[in-house]
Amino acid sequence: MNTSPVVLITGALSGIGRATAFAYARAPARIVVSGRRAVEGQALADALRALGAEAEFIEADVRHEAQVRSLVERTVARFGRIDIAVNAAGTEGEASPLVDQTPERYTDVFDANVLGTLLAMKHELRTMSAQQHGSIVNVSSTMGLRGAAGQSIYVASKHAVEGLTKSAALEAAPLGIRVNAVAPGPVQTAMLDRLTGSEERKATFLSAVPLKRAGTPEEIADAIVYVASAAFMTGEILRVNGGRTAA
Repeated sequence: MNTSPVVLITGALSGIGRATAFAYARAPARIVVSGRRAVEGQALADALRALGAEAEFIEADVRHEAQVRSLVERTVARFGRIDIAVNAAGTEGEASPLVDQTPERYTDVFDANVLGTLLAMKHELRTMSAQQHGSIVNVSSTMGLRGAAGQSIYVASKHAVEGLTKSAALEAAPLGIRVNAVAPGPVQTAMLDRLTGSEERKATFLSAVPLKRAGTPEEIADAIVYVASAAFMTGEILRVNGGRTAA
């Protein structure tokens, strides 16, 4: 009987989600990676299998419940259960002053970051409830605690993710299921490049980080793996941000 954990990762095709998939492949674990781009997803699954992991790609958009339900059901059909779920799908939206924001921009960000997390947890928890065990890790942001000028909708969405995490943790605890979040600070990803817009602005942004640098996706993935396995931890938000919230 294969006792390797079964790990489902949404938003797995880039950045933190992708680094988390490789971290679990080295564990090793049995992994389902999910995202919206089939060609990239299949290539990622191939790369994980090359490391010796059992890995599958399932295309899904977390904004649509039917696709999320199918993703969870197909994962269980393939591997028999879900031990760990990492909900990393999300978007930063378009930066602009609050007075210039629009309902359309709000919907774009909240559907991906908040609705996507809610739907993923809904169906993950249904499966884990039947198992009477499981661990869910949502990906938040340091901006779920702090404000940020020009990022009002993104900040609000990450506040919402953290509220969902804590509420779900209280509901799931009697069932033996843990729900936590990891909240990164600036991480060297394409999202950081989009947010800062230039190397000069990025350097200014990072100068406010006590460690004077961006984190790497691999460092955040290490934190996710830790939180997923921390057996007496639930309802917590682990902030991994180079000291940003200590300043």
